[in-house]
Amino acid sequence: MKISESIAIVTGGASGLGEGTVRQIIKAGGKAAILDVSDERGQSLAVELGERSIFVRTDVTSEKDVSNAIHKVVESFGTINTVVNCAGIGMASKLLSRKGIHSLDTFSKVISINLIGTFNVIRLASELMAKNDPNELGERGVIINTASVAAFEGQIGQAAYSASKGGVVGMTLPIARELASYGIRVMTIAPGLFHTPMFESLPEEAVESLGKMVPFPKRLGRPDEYAQLVESILSNQMLNGETIRLDGGIRMQPK
Repeated sequence: MKISESIAIVTGGASGLGEGTVRQIIKAGGKAAILDVSDERGQSLAVELGERSIFVRTDVTSEKDVSNAIHKVVESFGTINTVVNCAGIGMASKLLSRKGIHSLDTFSKVISINLIGTFNVIRLASELMAKNDPNELGERGVIINTASVAAFEGQIGQAAYSASKGGVVGMTLPIARELASYGIRVMTIAPGLFHTPMFESLPEEAVESLGKMVPFPKRLGRPDEYAQLVESILSNQMLNGETIRLDGGIRMQPK
């Protein structure tokens, strides 16, 4: 699928990796719906990008919200043939600490947004995508999820985050196998250290220090580099059912 032909919903699309993806799709001539809980950032981005983008406030854990978003995208653009799941949170907490044991509510919240939210969007969007007319290559759609290198090398304090991202990796292949008969591909990207809003509150020295942990290039990844991989996945039909690390060769240490 050509990115210029994408009619996409991008969760977490108002900032970070999601925003980078939305910008790449619009720049290439496609259309993108920004699904996010941040009204101010989402509306501002949609106004900036113009008529080929819309913003729909969406909690990915809500069936009602996601169904409503899909309905509004279809009203605006006719259909959906691309899904990029970037919505997620990271909440660090040790299992045992001076503050007590790991909060079950915290663990549940991370799993709910990062894993269940991703699945919620996939299941509702794929129902619509399966009804699309296939393109000349027989494709009806492409779904791209976001995991993390923490799925493979979770650090101390990342039990919830690693479990959520490991779940995204784990469901990629079975969903890809199921949707293959509809001409829908499913892929996952596992980013390493990327410059997203999670790093905005850190001092510049701290950001530089984190960047030096990456073998090469010795810096944090940029959202536009994530978006470039999204475009490559869209255009390469043989990419299906796999998770691609996008990390500069980093392998995370215990802490």
